Amino acid sequence: MAKGKLAEIKTKPTALSVEGFINTVSDEAQRADSFTILALMEKASGEKPKMWGASMVGFGDLRYKSPATGREVDWFKIGFSPRKANLSLHLCLNIEEYAPTLEKLGKHKTGKGCLYINRLADVDLGVLETIINEAIKVK
Repeated sequence: MAKGKLAEIKTKPTALSVEGFINTVSDEAQRADSFTILALMEKASGEKPKMWGASMVGFGDLRYKSPATGREVDWFKIGFSPRKANLSLHLCLNIEEYAPTLEKLGKHKTGKGCLYINRLADVDLGVLETIINEAIKVK
């Protein structure tokens, strides 16, 4: 089996403080939500968080291979980013496979391997924790 080419990507782990970054989130509710997601992901992964670039928090290490191109990149297993519009959860899984679970989650949007939530108050935290726990198991 041919190996994919390891691609160089701009977003890499940094030595920046995760807590320091989250404390810069200006919206108080989003900052509190970020600390809740941080705790959920740390519990699920058993890993300490790392900053990836200037605005993403990641847990674990993963060599991701694109099924479409075969391109490989070093990435994190699960992570999140508090963005202006929403909380972006990066789960590195085929999110469509979790449609029945997502129906129970509450207000959200999905993208390729990502889950977008405006506020944790909009979703069922137990269901979110289940999804995060499933995502960390993906190889």
